[in-house]
Amino acid sequence: MFEALMIRRAEGVVTTRLEQIAPDTLPEGDVSVQVSHSSLNYKDAMAITRGTPVVRRFPMVPGIDLAGQVVHSDDPVYQPGDQVIATGWGLGESHWGGLAGMARLPGRWLLPRPGNLSARQAMGIGTAGFTAMLCVMALEDGGVTPASGPIIVNGAGGGVGGMAIMLLAQLGYEVVVVTGRPQLHAYLTSLGATEILPRDTLSPTGKALETARWAGGIDVVGGEALATMCASIRHGGTVAACGLAGGMNLPLTVAPFILRNVRLQGIDSVMCPRPRRMAAWARLARDVDPTRLDSMLHDAPLNDAIVTAPRILAGHIRGRTVITIA
Repeated sequence: MFEALMIRRAEGVVTTRLEQIAPDTLPEGDVSVQVSHSSLNYKDAMAITRGTPVVRRFPMVPGIDLAGQVVHSDDPVYQPGDQVIATGWGLGESHWGGLAGMARLPGRWLLPRPGNLSARQAMGIGTAGFTAMLCVMALEDGGVTPASGPIIVNGAGGGVGGMAIMLLAQLGYEVVVVTGRPQLHAYLTSLGATEILPRDTLSPTGKALETARWAGGIDVVGGEALATMCASIRHGGTVAACGLAGGMNLPLTVAPFILRNVRLQGIDSVMCPRPRRMAAWARLARDVDPTRLDSMLHDAPLNDAIVTAPRILAGHIRGRTVITIA
């Protein structure tokens, strides 16, 4: 038996609690992993507190990230004792995730944990850092270099935003950040931000084009903020978009794209193909500053996940929350 955070729905009522689970109740998969660490992402917090729309089937173990040791494998790629990680692929949404002592999943969803990262560090990076690295790689693919000019990062206080700041600064970019939480200024500066702007910087003005200020951008908010960001990018710049906290509508014109040659690149970390995943994690293992990463992390045991989730949704926790399973 092992402990798991379980989300159930009965007669329309969703409940989340810790339960003792037998290994034979795990979902189908060809690799069984003893989970040592997971994390709490915004999506996990929504699943734990609300169930839908994140959870697509019940009962569900949340946790879109996991790190641990293989204990059984029918996949020839992995052997018992291998240290592995997994992010995305529907974990915690349609397939039981990482907030449990054990997980069973398809081997193709797993990656070897980079040897220079501990399980805690890997989960401190997790989906947030993986997504941030995909955003950075999208800027690079668009030809945006440190010499191109400043990069704007929206949603800086969250996990993706913070990881993006840290990675960009480590790579030599000038990083301008937008946040609605002035109390985070010292923290954001410590991650590498060179300028901190208020949230209304990206408020809509109704103009098709804004003053061209930034060589590229990373946006986790969507909606009007993303539209204003696109309209403010310099000629030939790239915006990487990976979130929708500000809404799914995108009220903008084609002007930035046909007059300034701006590229808007969507980022999907859930179904990202394995070769791109491997490349991103190799970059993370190389480019993450361990000291700055540690400054972003909060540690919590599995039994604190339920009370921590609503604090994440309320914006009361900055950075990344690592959950210790065992």
